[in-house]
Amino acid sequence: MPYIGNQSTNSYSSMIKQDLTGASGASVTLSHPVANANEVELYINNVRQEPTTSYTTNGTTLNFVDYTVAASDDIYVIFSGKALQTIVPPDGSVSTAKIADSAVSTAKIASSAVDLTSKVTGVLPVANGGTGLASNPMFKVTGANNVPITNNTRTKITFNSVEFDVGGYFDATTNYRYTPQVAGKYFINARAYVTYASAGIENIYGYIYKNGSSVAQFQSIAGGINYGTVYVSSLIDMNGSTDYLEMYLMASISTDAAYYAGGDVGEFSGYRVGA
Repeated sequence: MPYIGNQSTNSYSSMIKQDLTGASGASVTLSHPVANANEVELYINNVRQEPTTSYTTNGTTLNFVDYTVAASDDIYVIFSGKALQTIVPPDGSVSTAKIADSAVSTAKIASSAVDLTSKVTGVLPVANGGTGLASNPMFKVTGANNVPITNNTRTKITFNSVEFDVGGYFDATTNYRYTPQVAGKYFINARAYVTYASAGIENIYGYIYKNGSSVAQFQSIAGGINYGTVYVSSLIDMNGSTDYLEMYLMASISTDAAYYAGGDVGEFSGYRVGA
């Protein structure tokens, strides 16, 4: 006869008995896993034991509570859970393959259980607060030598002391330029210091160059003194492997005897802020 109505979520089969006579110790092994002690009836010498009080279960292991059995005891179990198969799986029995993709929702994961340091590997997407990179390109270099400044002539600054350079994209030995291999928007900051033997500096101009052309500039008015500092910064869009950045300096001086002073007074730095 066909089944009329909603289909049941449970399935049925006959009860199964397992004879454990001859077992000894504080536990026995069941032939079928069970979800809890209520799914199996335990008899010792034909006396039924109380579930959870006299025995507990974990999968296929049945543990006796506060006593052990001898090999001479008559022991058997009846699997009541096999007659009505429950939908509760035994502890530790659900494998990854049994869980559907995307089935675990955020609500099912405790916030305290999420440890980004040990559980999250690879690249954090930009949409989730990351940069989309395994490591974010950034650098800071300083000048370690003096560069002669010719009156009103732009001179590239040879920053050659690397403090840090994530990715190793700054050339501090030949071209003195930064060529990031990752496209995106970069915040670039440059600082240079000009000194002169006598009071003859009128103006100092700082430039950030991209691919050989100025994309940012700042003018510092020294006013006839013998030293001065210029700062220039900008947000620059870089395409990645071919674009490069440099700093140039120019000063209005009475003669060609001014110098860019290196060391900790000159700096060229930047970092990627987004795609």
